[in-house]
Amino acid sequence: MTKIQETTLEINLPALQNNLSFLKSKIKPSTKFMAVVKAYAYGSDAEQLALFLEKLEVDYFAVAYTDEGIALRKAGVTKPILVLHPLPIHFPELIAYKLEPSLYNEYVFDAFLIASEKEKEYPVHLKFNTGLNRLGFSAEDISTLENHLINNENIKVASVFSHLGASEDLTEKAFTLQQITSFKEITNRLLSLLNYKPLLHILNTSGILNYADIAQFDMVRSGIGLYGFGNDARFKEDFKPVVALKSVISQIHSITPNQSIGYNKGHIAKTTMKTATIPLGHADGIGRHYGKGKGFLTVHGKKCPIIGNVCMDMLMIDVTNVACKEGDEVVVFGENPTASEFAATAGTISYEILTAISQRIRRKVVY
Repeated sequence: MTKIQETTLEINLPALQNNLSFLKSKIKPSTKFMAVVKAYAYGSDAEQLALFLEKLEVDYFAVAYTDEGIALRKAGVTKPILVLHPLPIHFPELIAYKLEPSLYNEYVFDAFLIASEKEKEYPVHLKFNTGLNRLGFSAEDISTLENHLINNENIKVASVFSHLGASEDLTEKAFTLQQITSFKEITNRLLSLLNYKPLLHILNTSGILNYADIAQFDMVRSGIGLYGFGNDARFKEDFKPVVALKSVISQIHSITPNQSIGYNKGHIAKTTMKTATIPLGHADGIGRHYGKGKGFLTVHGKKCPIIGNVCMDMLMIDVTNVACKEGDEVVVFGENPTASEFAATAGTISYEILTAISQRIRRKVVY
């Protein structure tokens, strides 16, 4: 194994393939799979992961914004790309790069009709709100959509979808089932207006794990599951973390009692101790809320608390009880602890720590 010499985010492609295979094992072979690679593929490397997933024959990609889709196209991704939250100002670019917009209200729908007036059956996706109350048409909007859909040949509905709000929480099963029922009612009404059948999809990662028997429809979507997190302890052994954040010890200090460590005297030594400075800070995605003993890094398999305040580019850990030296490897998260476990120390979730990892950290793809 190559020794880590700088802060590095390792991206494990075999783990990604494992996670895709596991998720696909939960659905029928005929059900299409949409890989969500928004936010730089959850903080990793969207272009490399998408190209790899394309070879594994996923059917669709999803990004949050138009520029993310453009980056994938420039990298050579050819599969359809759904833009989940397009803004009208970017519609000309979206069309130029053959990206497919989610249309979620009348304002956005009308704007896209104008932008696509020279197109013929341009693929669009209709997003419906069934309870998350974030984006989406309501069931009452169907009558308004009817005229738009029947009288315009410049667009064609590629899919109709919604998003589950609590599919990972089985105590909220009644809420999720109501969302699924609402989606079925909406799509039944909508399909009666069309002379063709678009794809239908509502399941996210937790939905695939918990509701694939009743709501697969034509396609499923997964983001966090692809990167190794199922939000459910039952499946911890089935998912493999795709990314591992590692760093090195830059300097070791011997601290005497009553000496302070870091900005604002964030830690005062009560006894003689040894600290290690790590080239990683809140500008890299490790926020101040991990400091003052809440978070920890791992050195030679031992947990070392983050002490004092996290700086912009550095943080300090307590290595008093660890035999280590400058240049030794430090693990932030990976297989042990996982990103979920690391994030939990500061009361947050894997999504936040993964997507916060700065682009200035070098990515290293492991094949």
